[in-house]
Amino acid sequence: MGNDTPEAQNDDALRTRGDRSGSRIPGFSSSDRRERLHALVTRGGLADDDVAELLAAESLPFSTADRMIENAVGVLGMPLGVALNFRVNGRDRLVPMAVEEPSVVAAASYGARLARAGGGFTADADPPVMIGQVQLVHVPDLAAAAAAVAGASERLCAEADAVHPNMTRRGGGVRGLEVRELPDTAVGPMLVVHLLVDVGDAMGANAVNAMVEALAPALERLTGGEVRLRILSNLADRRRARAACLVPFAALDTAGLPGGAVAGRIFEAWALADADPYRATTHNKGVMNGVDAVAVACGQDWRAIEAAAHAWAARDGRYRALTRWSVGDDGLRGEIDLPLAVATVGGTLECNPRARASLRLVGATSARDLAGVMAAVGLAQNLAAVRALVTDGIQRGHMALHARGLAQAVGAPVELQDALVARLIGSGDVKLARARALLAELRAQGGVTA
Repeated sequence: MGNDTPEAQNDDALRTRGDRSGSRIPGFSSSDRRERLHALVTRGGLADDDVAELLAAESLPFSTADRMIENAVGVLGMPLGVALNFRVNGRDRLVPMAVEEPSVVAAASYGARLARAGGGFTADADPPVMIGQVQLVHVPDLAAAAAAVAGASERLCAEADAVHPNMTRRGGGVRGLEVRELPDTAVGPMLVVHLLVDVGDAMGANAVNAMVEALAPALERLTGGEVRLRILSNLADRRRARAACLVPFAALDTAGLPGGAVAGRIFEAWALADADPYRATTHNKGVMNGVDAVAVACGQDWRAIEAAAHAWAARDGRYRALTRWSVGDDGLRGEIDLPLAVATVGGTLECNPRARASLRLVGATSARDLAGVMAAVGLAQNLAAVRALVTDGIQRGHMALHARGLAQAVGAPVELQDALVARLIGSGDVKLARARALLAELRAQGGVTA
């Protein structure tokens, strides 16, 4: 995409005069690491202790990792970056993203810049209600059993609340109980009881699991059946987050296309994702590039988030896009709606100081606030990706960033990296073997560029 790449346009934006207290930081990507960290400190995103942690050679002590999982042998590194330009509900946000794929951070920043032209993103999230499931098999009479459970729901909810009284005192706790009859499974009829629990700022798995396990004996007595599974559901459809934006046509202008035409093309591309699961899968993968990168940076259960998002995309029996785009008189409108079970408190967060630093950087005031920001990031990521696809294509910008990674991978010294990247892109063969060959040529020529 040449100078229209998300990265290049983001650099151009950052070199303009920006809000010194906001998410637009002039010259950020061209600064060195310490200058970037200093910029984040001056904006209140990081404390000095966070900077010291990020500069430390060891990201997570092995002694800690060894207590977190079984059979630990080391700690895997992941690049941690910051997406800029985000304004969510009128507040500027600096967004940490941990991801190994080139162009993701730049694309999120560029998508946020486009949305910023229309005032940024609006976002909200549901109360953090999670679902615990209890499976009952060999139930003699499904209808009678369902009625018995429904009749005892008040007592059952009280029993579940008694398992975690502190949750109730903090304003959370059980919000209700539902009964589902499944008459035609592969093993015959079964009953499934759903316990709805407001878990506050936690992800809630351990608390919900303990609650549904405690209800098992009572449910067996009420139904005459046998309890099997007692576990949280990761389809957190009661805990969804939404974001929306309006991008003025002028912000979408390119050298060859007016913004209105670009908006129309984005709408056409979305229509394919809405109609075709082959495109929808790739469309949603791009959305989750952003969501997952924030989740990993902030110590969230990104596997649960992924599972819920894709299940939600297929909720009506057809796999569809997680976003929706439309064209109005005033610009391109985008929306996203997906389950997002995230946390700002919890045991794993306490183990990982860099995850805590990321939460401070994004300024998450609650789990619902974090979910809203993550939804906005997913929408921004999708906007940037689809905009690239319908204009210059995805490869030009992506290959430039990929070439930089290859220059690093083949061990090019700093003074030869720019020349190597230029030759790689010019060759049209941006691959590891070609990078090695071109580096050998540059060294033989004494680093003279062609």
